Amino acid sequence: MFSLLQEAATTAAGHTEEAAATAAAGAEAAESASGMPQLDFSTFPNQIFWLVITLGVLYWVLSRIALPRIAAVISDRQGAITGDLMAAEEFKQKAKEAEAAYDKALADARVEAGKIVAANRAEIQKELDAAIARADAEIAARTAESEKRLAEIRTSSAADAREVARDVTGELVRSFGGKADEAAVDQAVDSRMKGTVQ
Repeated sequence: MFSLLQEAATTAAGHTEEAAATAAAGAEAAESASGMPQLDFSTFPNQIFWLVITLGVLYWVLSRIALPRIAAVISDRQGAITGDLMAAEEFKQKAKEAEAAYDKALADARVEAGKIVAANRAEIQKELDAAIARADAEIAARTAESEKRLAEIRTSSAADAREVARDVTGELVRSFGGKADEAAVDQAVDSRMKGTVQ
């Protein structure tokens, strides 16, 4: 058995030397060949196999892991954008409603202010008319009183003037050496006063 093992070892060593010699010859041939190893036609089937495997793994990783995550992020962002747009539209609608309510309240306030101003103006006009009426009545009363007093003054002044005229006439007649007749003096003064008063 030992001899068989020795024989097998010798055979194997011979084959190993032949394989090493073949490999060295192939390496020398490869070194002597010009160009890139990827363009060596003898390795194309192996390269195509690994290319297909790599692309398949890459496709599987992208389709099962990366792309669903990207799609989820895009979907979430699209949902957030849509929600924000809807919220913005809702706020815009609320702002329009608030503006309309503000405009209505402002118009109502203007109408109410106009009513208050008109009521105050009417009340002031009423008070003014009453004050004017009181003033007119007071002026009329004072005018009547003044006219009455003027009439009294005229009457008294006429009586005083008549009295003074009688006295003066009587004194003049006496100073000229005549005797003053009271009845004649009164008649002369009265006729003269009537002509002056008229």
